[in-house]
Amino acid sequence: MPQLQDIASQIRRDIVRMVHGVQSGHPGGSLGCADFFTALYFKVLKHTPQPFDMDGRDQDLFFLSNGHISPVFYSALARSGYFPVQELATFRKLNSRLQGHPTTHEHLPGIRMASGSLGQGMSVAIGAALSKKLNNDKGIVFCLHGDGELEEGQIWESVLFAPHHKVDNLIITVDLNGQQIDGTTDDVAGLGDVGAKFEAFGWTVLHMNGNDMDDTVATLEKAKGLTGQGKPIAIIMKTVMGQGVDFMEGHHEWHGIAPSDEQLAKALAQLPETLGDY
Repeated sequence: MPQLQDIASQIRRDIVRMVHGVQSGHPGGSLGCADFFTALYFKVLKHTPQPFDMDGRDQDLFFLSNGHISPVFYSALARSGYFPVQELATFRKLNSRLQGHPTTHEHLPGIRMASGSLGQGMSVAIGAALSKKLNNDKGIVFCLHGDGELEEGQIWESVLFAPHHKVDNLIITVDLNGQQIDGTTDDVAGLGDVGAKFEAFGWTVLHMNGNDMDDTVATLEKAKGLTGQGKPIAIIMKTVMGQGVDFMEGHHEWHGIAPSDEQLAKALAQLPETLGDY
């Protein structure tokens, strides 16, 4: 676990540096999900970074539905060997493969769907999971969603579809940080008991603290062990927006703004450099 925590610290450094470098991007949700991405890509996911295979035969697949948190996704991909870490310095710049929202036409290894228009990721993940079943492929499909994203109607069509068709090689995670671009989710459109909603639709539901590495790894492993039992699995993941940088934590304002030079220095002082900055 100390090694995973070191990786998460470096990923958080990458996030704030990438967003600061172009004064554009989404640091809050990225920081909150750094532990999840670390646990997934460095411990739980069965994947082959090189050579990258778009089909992902006999591998686990991951889809990022809330594509605006691309900084944490790009950092996890680079740090786990999909492309050179130095390429993180091109984030959101002209002709970069690291666009603000992930795109497939840039042919960046690790990216299997364009995301940014919220609500679509679960549909794609279900399609991939059904394809694996048709191909007798034992790989598992993972997908991450933001809690504000649950306001999209397409999500609930997918939530209805997956249990009906017994898509039991699918694990989705909802980042329940309580914040979205316009304020708290409670103020914008209260979600109520998200876990109970998924259970009512026929999902197996787990809960975890997504900012506790031990709990995150254990819950993801438990979810993998529950696949193949006739139900899709939903993990309700509690996180803190801006986790790891005290002045960003819990504030929806950091959903999509970049730190100043002074704020970057304060943030980096709280995040140990463990793998070397790009």
